[in-house]
Amino acid sequence: MEAILIKGATIVNEGKQFQGDVLLRKGRIDKIASQITALPGWHEINATGLHLLPGVIDDQVHFREPGLTHKATIGSEARAAVAGGTTTFMEMPNTNPPALTQALLEDKYAIAAQTSVANYSFFMGTSNDNSDEVLRTNEKKKDICGIKIFMGSSTGNMLVDNYLTLSKIFSEAEVLIATHCEDERIIAQNKAQYPNANNASFHPLIRNVEACFESSFSAIQLAMKHNTRLHILHISTAKELQLFSNMLPLSEKRITSEVCVHHLHFTADDYARYGNQIKCNPAIKAPENKEALWKALLDDRLDIIATDHAPHTWEEKQQPYQQAPAGVPLVQHSLLLMLEYAKQGKISLEKIVEKMSHAPATCFQIADRGFIREGYYADLVLVNLQENTTVTKSNILYKCGWSPFEGYSFPANIQYTFVNGQIAFKQGTVNDSVRGMRLQFDRD
Repeated sequence: MEAILIKGATIVNEGKQFQGDVLLRKGRIDKIASQITALPGWHEINATGLHLLPGVIDDQVHFREPGLTHKATIGSEARAAVAGGTTTFMEMPNTNPPALTQALLEDKYAIAAQTSVANYSFFMGTSNDNSDEVLRTNEKKKDICGIKIFMGSSTGNMLVDNYLTLSKIFSEAEVLIATHCEDERIIAQNKAQYPNANNASFHPLIRNVEACFESSFSAIQLAMKHNTRLHILHISTAKELQLFSNMLPLSEKRITSEVCVHHLHFTADDYARYGNQIKCNPAIKAPENKEALWKALLDDRLDIIATDHAPHTWEEKQQPYQQAPAGVPLVQHSLLLMLEYAKQGKISLEKIVEKMSHAPATCFQIADRGFIREGYYADLVLVNLQENTTVTKSNILYKCGWSPFEGYSFPANIQYTFVNGQIAFKQGTVNDSVRGMRLQFDRD
């Protein structure tokens, strides 16, 4: 179609809500105005009573391809993403094989170009012995989101605990470094204290507050020493919050942080009901941590809301606690969950948009995305805040086929998701002909 005209929406963008029309043409936002008159051939959408938000940018997902495709694929999870209003994702390197070379990283981009309905970028992976290969990312800083370092246990050869390797990457990287921070030495000590751990309630005792704090503190010390652009993923403890500041605007911060929706929603009290379904790393912890995370999110010590979407099969999750893998599928329901908290008065719509769309774009310096602005790519989501969405087996699009929210009814509904000006999702149906784009970054 030549153009799409969204009429009469309540637009939520850059701290404001206002009524207006938005014209999408040639993949971008062509015009925003109080009234735009449709021309012949334009596709018009009546958005009266609906809210128009920038598409969610999820800076941390695990889509499992290549090598772990019995759990998920880039294509399957991108479909789930757009069904939930997420138009853009950044995917992690701990696949099989892990993305530890530039060639393997480019293989993932090739898969996404063929199969992803959402926009995409992929992190370069690190190990104790591939620092030279990692630093070749400096040559591609305009088209790779960043470098991922697991400063805690992970799959394959991806735990980086060699101080010389860490120092080399932190001192020489010219792109953002994202870290998973849990101290493996502390975790090992805790495991020895609980040799008979037989259910998920032990998880926050083994992967405890100190393991998270010590690792995050070490990462920040390295970043401050070398003036590294550091982003610490999935903060889960109250203690870690003392490491972050709200004294600078996000665009000027050298050290930033992220909180995930499951750490804002669940607490350790929920292991009794959900068990291994909510086993994840870092662990969901005691309730006082959740309350502290909410406070820090709202006062801007925490910069981004993401998911760490990490699907495993139902059968894998039914294994005994110590054998069951860590990770929760979340990308289809993250925006709906936050819209529920908006309805409860816990967070404003403007703040949701800031933390799920604007902030990821600013933090990663994504070119022309994350805001409803003329000239930007038309990555948008239309939501109905008066219509419920009940999560059922039939509407879960994750390849793993399950969600901890199954049976839950959210007080909002995703009506349309637009990716680069195309309708990628409409009222329950994904448009499988749409293909997302590789992200570009405004970096010198």
